[in-house]
Amino acid sequence: MQHLNEIQPKQIASGILGKYIHGAGATLGYVYIKAGSILPPHHHVHEQITFIVEGELEMKIGDQTYLLTEGTAHVIPSNMPHSATALIDCIVIDVFSPTREDYK
Repeated sequence: MQHLNEIQPKQIASGILGKYIHGAGATLGYVYIKAGSILPPHHHVHEQITFIVEGELEMKIGDQTYLLTEGTAHVIPSNMPHSATALIDCIVIDVFSPTREDYK
């Protein structure tokens, strides 16, 4: 068992901190994003599900731009280019499969 308060945060980019729990086949992230923070375009082998707990996050996924708001989620396929900009402070839950070894 782990408590969120006991997990060391990992800085993903300027203004973006995540706390990650890893299983054998998936990683769950609880991510804090400051307003105005930008996650530059990137892609990875992991399928990703992003769920907005609080805030507004503009995401470009492939050629489409989406406004993700509280209570919304989006599935990002493996190797799909994506980026994000926080319009206001956000708390996001990200789930990755397979496990994000680079986030351990």
